[in-house]
Amino acid sequence: MHIPDGFISPKMYLPLYAVAAGCWAWAIRRLRRTLDERTIPWLAVLAALSFILMMVTIPLPGGSSVHATGICLLAVVFGVWPAFLAISLVLLIQALLFGTGGITSLPLNALAMGLVGGAIAAGVFRTLKGWNETAALAAAAWLSVMVPAFLVALALGLQPLIASAEDGTPLFFPFGVEVTLPALLLPHALLGVGEGLLTVLVYRLVRDLRREGGAA
Repeated sequence: MHIPDGFISPKMYLPLYAVAAGCWAWAIRRLRRTLDERTIPWLAVLAALSFILMMVTIPLPGGSSVHATGICLLAVVFGVWPAFLAISLVLLIQALLFGTGGITSLPLNALAMGLVGGAIAAGVFRTLKGWNETAALAAAAWLSVMVPAFLVALALGLQPLIASAEDGTPLFFPFGVEVTLPALLLPHALLGVGEGLLTVLVYRLVRDLRREGGAA
């Protein structure tokens, strides 16, 4: 799901950097008020899990790939803003050290996956958990994959419209939304099922361990 450098026009990533910078500043302020010594180790563990999941990519025909994210876990356990910061840090490290994703695409990746994906996951889980916690986790995890995939596909598909040469040749990503939407949404719909199963299993494990440790 990561967008690498060179695929996104400055017309898109520069405004997104401004938006992301404001969100990062707000998230850091909130985290300073809410983070405590019992939460930090668990946040670090689940952020590390997210890092590992996003490094294990499954290549697809056409040059794209899919991977699990752990976004839903971070969002439902710690909240939207800690999840956003954790995912942003994971994406930054992967871009700088492993060439996965990119620096110019960092704000789009972080906002789509960490903020929007995390907010969707947390909102769906809060709404449905009174009915059935397992179904709520599965639905939240599935949507935490699908909604960012849709946003990433839309951002890529818009590039030929916003950044083209005088003769109409795309300067960055060459394919429109008629290609990017099915190319990303169809495989991520299947991936979301696996993400849901993983989220349910790990959430229950973390919940039980935190209760045993007196951190719940």
